[in-house]
Order: sequence, then structure tokens, then C-alpha cells
Amino acid sequence: MSDIIQLLPDAIANQIAAGEVVQRPASALKELLENAVDAGATQIQVVIKDAGKQLIQVIDNGKGMSATDARMSFERHATSKIRSSQDLFAIRTFGFRGEALASIAAVAQVELKTRQAETELGTLIQIEGSEVKRQEPVAVPVGTSVAMKNLFFNVPARRNFLKSNPVEMRHIVEEFQRVALSYPEVAFSLFQQDLEVFSLSSGKLSQRIVSLFGKNYQGQLVPCNEETPHVNVKGYIGKPENAKKTRGEQFFFVNNRYIKSSYLHHAVSAAFEGLIQNDQFPFYVLFLDIDPAHIDINVHPTKTEIKFDDERTVYAVIRSAVKQALGAHHVMPSLDFSLDVNYQDNWTKNPETKVQVDREYSYKTFNTPEFKKSAVSGWERLFEGNSNPRPAVSQDQDEDQEILTFPSRASSNEVRMMIPTQENEATGTTFQVELSYIVAQMSTGLLIVDQQSAHERILYDRYLRQLQSAQGASQQCLFPPTVQLNAGDFTLVMDMLPELYSLGFIVEEFGKDTVVIQGVPADVQVKNEKELFEGLVEQFKNFKNELSLDKRENLARSLSRRASIKKGQKLNPQEMETLVGQLFASQNPNYSPAGNKTFVKLDLNSIHSFFGK
Repeated sequence: MSDIIQLLPDAIANQIAAGEVVQRPASALKELLENAVDAGATQIQVVIKDAGKQLIQVIDNGKGMSATDARMSFERHATSKIRSSQDLFAIRTFGFRGEALASIAAVAQVELKTRQAETELGTLIQIEGSEVKRQEPVAVPVGTSVAMKNLFFNVPARRNFLKSNPVEMRHIVEEFQRVALSYPEVAFSLFQQDLEVFSLSSGKLSQRIVSLFGKNYQGQLVPCNEETPHVNVKGYIGKPENAKKTRGEQFFFVNNRYIKSSYLHHAVSAAFEGLIQNDQFPFYVLFLDIDPAHIDINVHPTKTEIKFDDERTVYAVIRSAVKQALGAHHVMPSLDFSLDVNYQDNWTKNPETKVQVDREYSYKTFNTPEFKKSAVSGWERLFEGNSNPRPAVSQDQDEDQEILTFPSRASSNEVRMMIPTQENEATGTTFQVELSYIVAQMSTGLLIVDQQSAHERILYDRYLRQLQSAQGASQQCLFPPTVQLNAGDFTLVMDMLPELYSLGFIVEEFGKDTVVIQGVPADVQVKNEKELFEGLVEQFKNFKNELSLDKRENLARSLSRRASIKKGQKLNPQEMETLVGQLFASQNPNYSPAGNKTFVKLDLNSIHSFFGK
């Protein structure tokens, strides 16, 4: 048999490698920004067109490259950062594997211009699909300019998997923010379609945070510093009262490299325990300085995951540092911005507010829509209004009790619920268990309903109908709240505006990365419109990352999750009966949108068997 194993051509090998390094436009931007920082640049400009699909250009004033180095930079595993395996354990630069430019050039059209200070002319190189098309001397400023055009032009299947422009732009802004935070001493600017998105002058970290996330952060930043023999922690955390319902403003940097770590995030959350609600996320920008010999950053192609040789110690140091900062926050003024240039010193400290959760909050009466008679046969009398606490007694039945019948599409059998009589009204035949489950007596046994899952199903169906008909009703906010978003979330919200209007939200732009909520859906009982909206945005992002849903389905699921009644919420008998009735009017009453069971039936035979009868 002849030999069949062959070496792949370099062009194909580069495309395969590019799949790990360049997953979307934001991935390419990350690599180019890190190269610019490693080159010692003090000014970096980013130009974006068509959310990076058409153009990503990074221009820096770094030290530049020679003609030979410029050509070598596009070769795989060509780097100036390491010379031996020992160097892998002493890395303090962003790049070190020599894969970034080679991977980008494999799936895009790249034009590089670079010049060193000691030379009069620079170098121009044009590459398409790993093939050098042009190389010649050119007059350019000192530094490097890399323009990546038509990403995935030679891999159309990969290009088809890119998301919409607002989504891709949100990822680009997130990568830009991470690098800009890690180097506040470097000036950054970002342009999208020739419009300036960010213009960040060099300065202190506190100034960079305010420039990126808004002036309302001036009064909420608390310095956090801790030095130990193993690891040093510095940065800023937000005050507990300013915690948000959305993620996206939590940043960890190890040796100035952004990382993702749920373990370290838990350390910060543990320090905030008791100060914020469970579904809130504190703001923090924390830098960890640690000996490179005690970490391994070469565990993931994107280098956003790090292994520590003693992660428990790192966890304890972070938790202690944040706790101390929070303790100091209560006895000393917050960060004094008068020490930073370009900021007014006449701001006043906001008074402390305590977060209180009313665990006995009684859910308001449902706004019950009208249903077609065929869909709720036998349940009409449950919806006659709040003036009748119970359905009227049927004339052809005993006055002591009434059996109401409603169809369950989950089963061909009828489910019959017993309505309480005068004698048993105190105990009732419809009641809650642990304020989480509704138990209803049937002629054939018991019906147990998960109140949260059931309500999610009801709301999900309703919101899908509203999104399809674009006829969601609104209730005006008496005091419209403003919501400050990060640039990525703001772009996401602007893209969702038509769908939000269909659901009943009235959201308007209100300055840079800020919206004002003029109205919310009429059928949503909510105490805090801002929390509802922030929670909706966060849930939408979570579902988008976890599931393959279209925008409407995602919004319907997100809002139903946020607006539904929760476990631990007390319901009166009328609300319980209404909830059960609406559930069985659904086309799919068996399961919640997340696939959880909404109810179970316990028949009399099963109950008898428990007692050996």
C-alpha cells in the first residue's frame, strides 16, 4: 500500500491555525493592539469599518520594524519575545508565540507599513491568504500601521458564521476597553465608520475608567491595594450601592494581561457578600502582579485563561484586599479626583444607602388577557374579575363544591380542580408549598405546579405574540430612570430598539452610552424599572452566548425570565387559580422555555400506594 500521510501546504496549515487565533474581527483587533503595546507605542489609533469585516486598521507610534523583521513577522512561530523554553516562564509581554500576524494574513488581505526611527524609509508589505503580493520601500512615519481588510475573504463558510454588525462591534469595543484599561499611560482612539467612538488621553487608571464608562463613575470608585510576598493587588472597585444587574464591567489583569476567571470573580463576590443582592454584579478593575514563574498563560489560544501554581492563596489575597477596601470605604472619603488632571473637584460624596430585600413582597394581581373560548373551555369563570373571589357555583352540581374542567394539551385526560367551599375555605384546596409550588386538588388526585416555570411559559408565549404583532402595550414611568451602559451594551440596546418597542418598552437615547426608560410593558409588575432593564440586557447576553436563538426568541425568553414570579413569592388563591388557568391555555403547558417541567400530576392510585392501600 502506498503512503498516504503528507505534510499540509503552509497556506492550509495557516488557515487551520487561524481558526484558533482569529475567530471573529475582535480576535484580530486584540492581536494587533497587543502587538502595538509590545512595540512601546504611546499613541494607538484604531479604525473600524463594517464592524471589522471590511477593515480593521491599527496605527501606532512604536519603535517599528526593519524590512527583514517586517517580512519575518508574517512567518509562523517567528517572534522576538522568546529564545529558549526557559523564557516561557518569564513572559511579561502580550505576544510570544509568533502566530498572530501569520494567522491574520492567512484569512485576510493585510497591508503593513512600518519604519524605525534610525531609517529614512520604511517598508510596505501586502499579503493575501499567506501569499506575499508586494514588498517595497515607502515613506511613512515612525511606527507601524497594520490594515486587515476583508476578513475571511478566502474562507466564505467562516464569514457566514459572523454575527450582525452591532454584535461584532460590541465584541470589538470589549477588546478595545480591555487593552485600554491595562495601559492607561497609552493614548487610544477608536473610529467606527469615520465616527469617533473613543478618544482616550494618557493618564491615571481612574481617569481611564471614567473616560471609558462615564462620569458617573467619579463618585463610586474605591481604591483597592494589597501587597504580599506572593502577589500584589491594585486597582479600583465600585461601591456596593452602584452594583448593577448586568455583567461586563468586571476586569481582572494578571501582569497587565486581561484574563477570565470565574474562580477569582467568586473571591470578589465573596467580599461583597451581604452588601449586594445575589443577582447583582459589582464593578471592579483589579491588577494582579505575580512572578511569571508561578503562572502558566500558554493554556489557551486566546491567552485569556491562566493557571496559578497556588490559586488558593491568590483567592485569599483578592478577597482580603476587596474586604479591606470596602471597610475603608465606610470610614473615609472615596477617591479624590482633585488629584487627577482635567477633573473638577467640586463633586460631593453620595450618601450611603443600604440594600434591603423584601422577601415577603406579595405579588400583584395578574393582568389577565382575554382568551378565545376554545382555548380555555371550562375556565371562563376563573377570569370574571377580582370582584368574585371564587367562580360561581354551577346549577347542575351540588352547592357544596364545584368541579371545573380545563383541557391539558399534555394529556388526553381532563384535569379537574376542586374549588374551596365555605367550610374548607380556611385551609383551601389551592395552596403554596415553600412559596414555590402551587398544589391544587383534582378529582383524580393532586396537581403540583412550579410557579416560576409556569409563569415563564405564560409570559414567553405572550411576548412572542407581541413581538410578532408589534402591539405591546406600555405603562409610562412616573419618574423615568436613566441607565448608564458600557459601549458594547449600548450598541446592543440600540440594535434591539424595534423589538423593545414591540414588547412595550419605551427606550430613548440620552447622551453617550446612556438611555432613558420612558415606559415598560403594561403587564409587568415592577418596583424598579432600571433593575428590570439591566436584568433584561444581562439575560439577553447570557442566552446569546449559551444558545442559538434568534433575536425575538431570545428577547421573549429573557424578559419572561426577568418578569416572572420567583420562588419565595407569596400568591393569594385568586392569583394561583389564574396562573394555573393561563398555563393550560398555552400551546405547550408541559415545559418552561428553558425545558423545565411546569407541573406534575399525582393520581389517587399513587397516593394510595404510599400507604399500602
